[in-house]
Amino acid sequence: MNAQTQSLTLPGPAGAIEALLDLPEADLFASPRGTAVIAHPHPQFGGTMTNKVVQTIARACVQCGWRALRFNFRGVGASAGAYDEGRGELDDLLAVVAEQAPLDQPLLLAGFSFGAFVTAGAIAQLHTQRPIASAVLVGTAASRFAVPPLPTELHPQTLVVHGELDETVPLASVMDWARPQSLPVTVVPGGEHFFHGQLPLLKALVVRHVRVCVFFE
Repeated sequence: MNAQTQSLTLPGPAGAIEALLDLPEADLFASPRGTAVIAHPHPQFGGTMTNKVVQTIARACVQCGWRALRFNFRGVGASAGAYDEGRGELDDLLAVVAEQAPLDQPLLLAGFSFGAFVTAGAIAQLHTQRPIASAVLVGTAASRFAVPPLPTELHPQTLVVHGELDETVPLASVMDWARPQSLPVTVVPGGEHFFHGQLPLLKALVVRHVRVCVFFE
């Protein structure tokens, strides 16, 4: 955490949700551009809101002037409840959005691995209810879960990043998911699932994408 990070406890469908809110520098941004909600990897394999990829996405969003809200899914850390195979976790994400991202402010949805799967589900539900300014899916767990397709109209505002040598989620499975949608995938050469040694590159990709998405608002 940094000086601009706040610890929060939010209401959720299974009880309290533990969260961290990172704020952009007040001397650089008169007010935040909107709220980015970022979902972490699989709870049963050590995934938490302090995961380095999740933190990297949050830092990129903050650098672009967004409030970045990370949270622990049910049963992780101080969040109440128990793992629910993505169903309850989707409800958690939607509850966080409802609590922290007002309808009249831009919303950015992002997730890593299992979190990208849950984020895709949230996008499927929310895109008819409110505008989504940007989406970022990293290491999307397409080989392990039935990731829903993204709305075609959101493709220009969507960044999908995957490591060429991802040992947890093979690149081929993400391409199989993206191909029927004609959804571009940014492949990091030599990259593996957790982007060891390549987090600065991942951050740069997210920053570039989020800044470009300003023109779609």
